Amino acid sequence: MGKVVEQPLIASESAPASPMSRSVALLFAIACGLAVANIYYAQPLLDAISQEFGITHSSVGLVITITQVCYALGLLLLVPLGDLLNRRWLIAGQMLVSVLALIVVGTAPTSRILFIAIAAVGLLAVVTQTLVAFAATLAAPAERGRTVGVVTSGIVIGILLARTFAGVLTDIAGWRSVYLVSAGLTLIMAGVLFRVLPKDEPSRESLSYLQLLHSLFQLFAQERILRIRAVLALLIFTAFSILWTSLVLPLSAPPLSLSHTSIGAFGLAGAAGALAAAQAGRLADRGLGQRTTGVALILLLLSWLPISYTEHSLPALIIGIILLDLAVQAVHVTNQSMILTVRPEARSRLTAGYMIFYSIGSATGSIASTSIYAYFGWSGVCLLGAIVSALALLFWALTRRLK
Repeated sequence: MGKVVEQPLIASESAPASPMSRSVALLFAIACGLAVANIYYAQPLLDAISQEFGITHSSVGLVITITQVCYALGLLLLVPLGDLLNRRWLIAGQMLVSVLALIVVGTAPTSRILFIAIAAVGLLAVVTQTLVAFAATLAAPAERGRTVGVVTSGIVIGILLARTFAGVLTDIAGWRSVYLVSAGLTLIMAGVLFRVLPKDEPSRESLSYLQLLHSLFQLFAQERILRIRAVLALLIFTAFSILWTSLVLPLSAPPLSLSHTSIGAFGLAGAAGALAAAQAGRLADRGLGQRTTGVALILLLLSWLPISYTEHSLPALIIGIILLDLAVQAVHVTNQSMILTVRPEARSRLTAGYMIFYSIGSATGSIASTSIYAYFGWSGVCLLGAIVSALALLFWALTRRLK
């Protein structure tokens, strides 16, 4: 096996005629954050949802798991369409259908309807990944990592601020208002993006839908970097979801007994870490992706020590959250910056393949953390998170020199 000498990750294709401006990159980031937040609003609301529909704590994690599983399904079935169809119409269309799904969630009379609608929300939230792939295409090659970092940071910040947004609205108007307000915001964003996105796109490969899906699996066979970075995504987002899915349980229980607003505010600490990690894309552009990954994974493992003191010290929890989200975001941005430099004609499929593993990790972490908490408490959750983080670090160490 040969060794990889890190080089600046600049794609070989020429720069687009009109490189993506920073204001458009920021708009993409906001749109991504708004869309992905739809599948994370439920995390600080698990106790309220369980009380209204009579779902036990050991089973309520299924609300998140269903969303994540359908998100993975959307990655497989919808995101590759970005390499086949006009992305302007694809993005606006998905967001409009998402508006309808959000309204159904906000008005669901039974748990069965809630589960069906939340599944649709997860399926359609993959519009975020179509936006990421589109941003990589519009960006100048030398700034692709930076642009991906900005847009991806919008996703992670959206995930984290979803908790704050959901907590505040729930305390004011109940948990259903969260989804109804989001439906209105999503409708507005769909209109804005339809006006801003380019009307014309370069010619594409002539593939049928089934050929397109088959080529996604071929990419895994052909691109080692995609396989390695996908496994890292699975592990880091398992750890990420282990924390954020179960955190509401010790914070809402005695002796802490925090309100939804207070619990949601911890997302602000995570957002601070995510913003700090947005520079990972610049480091990837300079050829420092492997080093960034190693340092971030060490921080991820260390973050579980202060997190384990949650029930005794909220400042320790805040420190742990900042470290964990800094680490996860840094690895995630680096991963995408590295894989999106290969096969320019297949960026939507590369993104879809990578993010399927992300979603599997999130779903695994969600169901595992609530189950572990039910039997072993918060110390069990933290031990699980540390084990998964250690596995990620070990995997990176074993594969970092592989071509």
